Amino acid sequence: MAALEDLFASGHRACAGCGCALTLKTLMHVVGPNVIIANATGCMEVIASPYPETAWKVPWIHSLFENAAPVAAGIEAGLKATGRKNDTKVIAIGGDGATFDIGFGFLSGVMERGHDILYLCYDNEAYMNTGIQRSGSTPYDASTTTTPSGKISFGNQRPKKNMPAIMAAHGVPYVAVTSIGYPADFTKKIRKALSIEGPKYIQVHATCTPGWGVDSAQSIEILRLAVETAMYPLFEYENGEVTSVHKIKDRKPVREYLEKQKRFSHLFKMPGGDKEIEKIQQLADANAARFGLDVKPKAPQGAAPEK
Repeated sequence: MAALEDLFASGHRACAGCGCALTLKTLMHVVGPNVIIANATGCMEVIASPYPETAWKVPWIHSLFENAAPVAAGIEAGLKATGRKNDTKVIAIGGDGATFDIGFGFLSGVMERGHDILYLCYDNEAYMNTGIQRSGSTPYDASTTTTPSGKISFGNQRPKKNMPAIMAAHGVPYVAVTSIGYPADFTKKIRKALSIEGPKYIQVHATCTPGWGVDSAQSIEILRLAVETAMYPLFEYENGEVTSVHKIKDRKPVREYLEKQKRFSHLFKMPGGDKEIEKIQQLADANAARFGLDVKPKAPQGAAPEK
């Protein structure tokens, strides 16, 4: 079998263990060459296109933090107007800062107007490119440069914005949450999204090794722990309804996820940290209950059925 061509080429400036770069490399293996990419300002734009070089081997345009989605919508509309849309895919890519915060209103407009594009948000949970500032996606109690842990704070005190539910509320046909720690799940959801006409939104959990303070060799292990603890549930919405979830057998405590990351290390040192970890455990428990994530043990043979 011929090797797949890397349409997101090596030689870019991403850190070792970068989950976002792995996301784009995998994305392009799935999508192939018949695609036009609109890329918001952010980590992946910076590491992939330092003038005069580029890692992209497909048509690609860099836009501002806020308007990758409308640029993609304009490309889609132009292709349709000139009769050249055919099977060409149009994908907008942004980090969580561009998606949850700065480009939120623009993305909402594109979703509401029904453009046939896929919007891919690589979610590394802060503004990593500009110095690890908090975004609307930063998890509770994470220490960032704008929500530092210290004598008067355990870090970010706001919950993570529920972007998948907001996108689903637009009435779009497909919304999915995935993790590059589960490449088969990511691949399946990308393929499914591209088979659907209309606006689609996929959010992928992806490591930032310096921003999270993790060993690059543990990048995938930590992403999988996020799923195995219910800190980052994987699911799909179709036409506003949850249609599938990634079940968890023997769910792990959130401590196993938190203790491997420097951004949460203060919780294991500061007085009161145990209570904060318990709050995070409650958030994970709520995720598990909401999506029915836990695989229930089978009843022993001969046992009375559960009422």
